[in-house]
Amino acid sequence: MKDISIDTGAALEDAEAAGENFMERLIREDVESGVFSREICTRFPPEPNGYLHIGSAFAIRTSYDLARKFGGRFHLRFDDTNPLKEDMEYVNAIIEDLDWLGCSPGEHIYYGSDYSEQIYESAVTLIRKGKAYVCELAPDEVAAYRGTLTQPGKNSPYRNRPVEENLALFAGMRQGGYPNGAMVLRAKIDMGSPNINLRDPVLYRIIHAPHYRTGEEWCVYPMYDFAHPIQDAIEGVTHSLCSLEFKDHRPLYEWVLNELDISEPPRQREFGRVNLTGVVTSKRYLRQLVAGGHVDGWDDPRLPTLRGLRRRGFTPESIKRFVTEIGMVRSQSMVDFSLLEHVLRQDLKGSVPAVMAVLEPLKVVITNYTGTETELLCLDNNSENAELGTREVPFSSVLYIERDDFMEQPVPGFRRLIPGGEVRLKGAYIIKCNEVIKDSLTGEISELRCTYDEETKSGSAMSGRKVKGTIHWVSASHAVPAEVNVYEQLLMDNDGPKDESEAWEDVINPNSIRTLEHCLAEPYVLKALGLERFQFIRHGYFTSDNKLCSRDRLVFNRIVPLKDGWKGKK
Repeated sequence: MKDISIDTGAALEDAEAAGENFMERLIREDVESGVFSREICTRFPPEPNGYLHIGSAFAIRTSYDLARKFGGRFHLRFDDTNPLKEDMEYVNAIIEDLDWLGCSPGEHIYYGSDYSEQIYESAVTLIRKGKAYVCELAPDEVAAYRGTLTQPGKNSPYRNRPVEENLALFAGMRQGGYPNGAMVLRAKIDMGSPNINLRDPVLYRIIHAPHYRTGEEWCVYPMYDFAHPIQDAIEGVTHSLCSLEFKDHRPLYEWVLNELDISEPPRQREFGRVNLTGVVTSKRYLRQLVAGGHVDGWDDPRLPTLRGLRRRGFTPESIKRFVTEIGMVRSQSMVDFSLLEHVLRQDLKGSVPAVMAVLEPLKVVITNYTGTETELLCLDNNSENAELGTREVPFSSVLYIERDDFMEQPVPGFRRLIPGGEVRLKGAYIIKCNEVIKDSLTGEISELRCTYDEETKSGSAMSGRKVKGTIHWVSASHAVPAEVNVYEQLLMDNDGPKDESEAWEDVINPNSIRTLEHCLAEPYVLKALGLERFQFIRHGYFTSDNKLCSRDRLVFNRIVPLKDGWKGKK
């Protein structure tokens, strides 16, 4: 597996150097040579048996962007030819996720199950041509007959059945005359092929189970490798873009289209699969995490599902930029998660208001502040974007600052508040710590008593007096209580359990979520109920949790910290 965590352009070759990736070049060459008399068309074909994740987003944006680049169409087609795992819940979630990503297919939403009759008739055509047969070997026997990577397979004893017998048996399969596993329909290709996918692959199997859309209408269902090229041809897809693991399946894709005499057949082309460090993208593993209660559902902000990233506060623009940064890779690649965080910071830093929130409060009493009415200070919402305007922040004699912004016995280089020292309150005044109050039982610092210099108000003539540090704060009588969830990498390693003996508890980072329950924020964050994102000064970027927030409870999720790990890795 190639690691592109250092240089995202390392996989790109001559075409990329000229500003065109290899997939764009392949499609452009097809357009220029007139391979297709129809417009360019790509598709994304998810099976509706789970939720989409960041790897899905890479595939979606790749196909969507290429279709747009060449003025063509983009299709969403549900590969719903397995009734055992599919559900309308996943269909609706996938459509919503594509809309959120900005990759809506519009009216071009299709279902593989709608083509059931056409796919079945295609199988009948292959039987009539002597290219498919009904096989009664048990599943383990089929596997044994297939051979290995170094040894050829051997023919099934049912391989040379007469065409009419195969037609009758296949019709009986459709009519429900046989139990699950009794027989399958197989292609007749080459049991000696070095490509195992061509050793008489299974085309149809019997599944007696209700389908979420067609009910009890069918009890035989096509395999993906058979249905996929037929569905592409029906829809007029020109370029069937797949991840690299399907490369060895391409000869079968082409065999099906050739044997069915499809004119201007679609072309399957492959690109490298992208994996991220520290996240789980295996559907099986994601299901285990959710079913085992290790995470808070499919939308847990620690998961790389699009639902989870959305709840965490990621933007569709950042994901689009992430895909662009990676580029079109040829081989399977591992990308450091910090790259995704980096592009997210770039998207947020000039577009969200920066407000003050104290996550671990320490009380400060300004003993010489005599104002009886609340003083309102005017602060910029974003120093990099004047269009975001300003806001009024209340100031009073009792404030809260971050507990780690005060140190009774400062270490060298500490530039915040210390006994007898001065610090500027952001957008307000310079204060001096005169007295430290401690709890008589625990000895913990419970309060600081300070004085302020009224001549040093930010923006005033004396505001230029220099002190070593500036800290954020909130007014005690105006502070908005909130809970804050701080997230770290879900897994301690890049992978899930290595074998059945290793439990999820052994690989999940115990610090992957930390909930701070007694946070205080300035009143401006009440606008978060509209699902706006914020920068909490010095802490990072945050969003309100639309699943947990209520009228009486304000919960924020940290989207990403301010420190940019990607820059250090580069």
